[in-house]
Amino acid sequence: MTTQHKSAPVLAVENLQTRLYSKRGVGYAVNDVSFELYAGQTLGLVGESGSGKSLTCLSVLRLNPQPASKVTGGKALFNGNDLLKMSDDELRSYRGKHIAMILQDPMRALNPVLTIGEQMNEALILHRQLQGEALHTAACELLEKVRIPNPAQGLRAYPHHFSGGMRQRVVGAMAMAGNPQVIIADEPTTALDVTVQEEFLALLKQLQNEAGLGVLLVTHDFGVVTRMCDKVAVMYAGRIVELAETGELFDKPLHPYTQALLKSVPDVSSREERLFSIEGQPPSVFAPLPGCAFAPRCPQATDRCRKERPEQVQIGDRKVSCWLYEEAL
Repeated sequence: MTTQHKSAPVLAVENLQTRLYSKRGVGYAVNDVSFELYAGQTLGLVGESGSGKSLTCLSVLRLNPQPASKVTGGKALFNGNDLLKMSDDELRSYRGKHIAMILQDPMRALNPVLTIGEQMNEALILHRQLQGEALHTAACELLEKVRIPNPAQGLRAYPHHFSGGMRQRVVGAMAMAGNPQVIIADEPTTALDVTVQEEFLALLKQLQNEAGLGVLLVTHDFGVVTRMCDKVAVMYAGRIVELAETGELFDKPLHPYTQALLKSVPDVSSREERLFSIEGQPPSVFAPLPGCAFAPRCPQATDRCRKERPEQVQIGDRKVSCWLYEEAL
């Protein structure tokens, strides 16, 4: 079912480019990435490891590692304001308050020598200027919202006192501290077991529905995609090769890479003894290919695919970058 949006996107990324710098040369890690995220919508970002998903998210907030990487072009418009052109002080006022991020490893995201309360308070003081009893009450309410039992006691605990699932909930509560409009969740369930993952996703969906959040969700799990995402952007070698509503993408994937990705998902009803795998390896970002980056691994590739990079074309409500759909130009 097609989703119509009458309002402007809360986050619009246009032709984002991020380069890596090392002894190997310049790496084209994020290459002309564009997408839109609307209030109340979840956009999934999927693709193999190293395709540029996490670096795309970090680049939007200018949290990409420096000087090893640098955003060299494009726009990241939050309600029309370009995050990439803001001063450090201006951007600092946006991070957390308007657009927050949940990292995939909660133990690394939390400071092990500070209590949960000290870390919660830092966000509440910075973004909501709370003090005294109001500060303590707000911290308790946030932990209660993410279903941490006995919030007052939880504020006195240290990160190692909590399980992985509880720590991820704490990180989620900290992301909600500034009442943001957008949350970027970078593989938030990677370190969680299946049961805890289910609980966390249900909680994230509930918080989204209550606050009308736009969520950019990075994941490798297509089960998470089908449950959480309204639209999906498929990344390969630093580019988005296909962008479509979730149902359409699963019903009829257009790009050969998307088709191969979905084919590689295990099917419990199948009697195949060997799982499908995509032959070959993704190209190095330090040695970009002249044509389509997927061409060396694509069974449908032609000479043109190897020599010319396909432009993104619009087919109905979806976008795809592949010469198979040249007639749509």
